[in-house]
Amino acid sequence: MPDTITPFLALAGAGLVFAVIAILAIVLRPAAPGNALLAGALSAGFAAFSAVTVATEGVLPVVLNHTANLWGVQVWWDLLFSLSVAFFFVLPRARAQGMNLTVWTVFVLATASIGLLAMVARLFWLEQAQGEPARA
Repeated sequence: MPDTITPFLALAGAGLVFAVIAILAIVLRPAAPGNALLAGALSAGFAAFSAVTVATEGVLPVVLNHTANLWGVQVWWDLLFSLSVAFFFVLPRARAQGMNLTVWTVFVLATASIGLLAMVARLFWLEQAQGEPARA
């Protein structure tokens, strides 16, 4: 454990805190409708953070991080599993709203969470525009 909190450790910790808050909010408010604005803002914010990261450090560290050791591969697989499960649950609702699944699939595969958050934002917006009830 480091003696001081580095900016990277602080960013990682902040991500954990916000994820736990988001998960608890979902658990405690199961009937709350999806928020298109929040999902869109998260997509845009994460895209901006990713752009800064790529501009600062390049793309190669992503490959190095996920292939350097078993933990790197484990984290990579965890991300892939999580993305696949989320897409599995989103896809039927997106299909029901008439979203272009080919375009969204390519976008999600190319950008992972950025595309998934944008897709969910669009899905929530379409569902709310049609006055569909919130799903529990």
